[in-house]
Amino acid sequence: MLECEVKNGWVQFVEFIESRCSAAEFSNWIAPIRCIEATYEEVILEVPNIFVQEYLLENFREILADFLPLKGSGEPAIRFVIANTPEKPSFKSQEAIEITPEISSVHLKLNPLYTFDHFIEGSSNQFVKSAAVGVASRPGKSYNPLFIHGGVGLGKTHLLHSIGHYALEHHKNLRVQSITTEAFINDIVDNLRAKSIDKMKKFYRNLDILLIDDIQFLQDRTNFEEEFCNTFETLLNQNKQIVIASDKPPGQLQLSERTVARMEWGLVAHMGVPDLETRVAIIKHKSELKGMNISSQIAFFIAEHIYNNVRQIEGAVNRLCAHSRLEHSNLNKEVVEKILSEMFQSNAPSKKISVETILKSVAAVFELRVADIKGESRHKEIALARQVAMYLAKEMVDESLMKIADSFGGKTHSTLLHAWKKIADQITANETLGRQVQMVRRNIES
Repeated sequence: MLECEVKNGWVQFVEFIESRCSAAEFSNWIAPIRCIEATYEEVILEVPNIFVQEYLLENFREILADFLPLKGSGEPAIRFVIANTPEKPSFKSQEAIEITPEISSVHLKLNPLYTFDHFIEGSSNQFVKSAAVGVASRPGKSYNPLFIHGGVGLGKTHLLHSIGHYALEHHKNLRVQSITTEAFINDIVDNLRAKSIDKMKKFYRNLDILLIDDIQFLQDRTNFEEEFCNTFETLLNQNKQIVIASDKPPGQLQLSERTVARMEWGLVAHMGVPDLETRVAIIKHKSELKGMNISSQIAFFIAEHIYNNVRQIEGAVNRLCAHSRLEHSNLNKEVVEKILSEMFQSNAPSKKISVETILKSVAAVFELRVADIKGESRHKEIALARQVAMYLAKEMVDESLMKIADSFGGKTHSTLLHAWKKIADQITANETLGRQVQMVRRNIES
């Protein structure tokens, strides 16, 4: 009877939440949770993955306290267990486990919300999103490797997981692995201890798609870097798809020339900070997923004050959703400012930089005319200035590559990418050019 009473508390919580959130939110996050045991001291909930557990606690912790037993600290007394999934192959076992298509999703931990459908596209990420869709549609045949770089919280992991989801849905026989660099290093250490490193090598080198996040953590770890590079080469030689995410481009990582060269073989794509309109779209999308409708006016207000990364924007939406549900109050500008004041950034984002501004600054530093730079002349000095302008435009302008390229007299985006890569390589080796580029950049930003 005691267990029945406590279980009823969970049932009442579920009914309470179902009446206050969207059908999609309830179906994705609440319905999959199962109460498997309940006492006055503790409730044991079975969740399909860690993301559901985190979502439940982040969004409904205080409401759960009204329905379930409490710890001495006042927190809900909940113990979580992850639902049974196909067992991960144990590399510590003495028996070899054959790699077969049936284990294509072995120990994948993909966020269920990190799909292409949930990725908000804007000028800052349009190109990299298109590249990700390309490799997911035709693994090993489009861009290989695909190297995605950008600041913290801009959506690199989202795209990695999106590729994984798409591949598993549309290419069911492919062996896919999504892993962080830290987890890859831990795998090596564990298998070295268990004297099963050959089994681990066999596993990774028989993959069809390898998605690896935070490659910057491979820096200053020479032995681990060598194993990664060997795996990398083996997969590339078999035309297997590799996608890497990093906070810096390959050339700025403290890795061996061999590793950097292989990372630059395919396509290096930069993910920039989302512009105002994209941030508004993200706020509207995230709030709708949580069953809350934030007005456009409030969305613009938030987007004007939180602009560094998508993760901060999502955190702001979570706070507002929790406040709205608990207080049953409507959101206005004053309420939003009070709730999110500590998240608001004091300095407004820098003014929007145009291609025309860059062209004028480049023309002044290189003592040329804007018309010459935009023209067709292949004179050495003019061609170099044009490439510098293209390099800076890709780095500083929040527009699609096609639109930026068109501003240079109708050039193609591949021409723009070629110029960007050429200047990016030269400024580290050519001190004079590096100073000229920095002078142009300072003139633009001043």
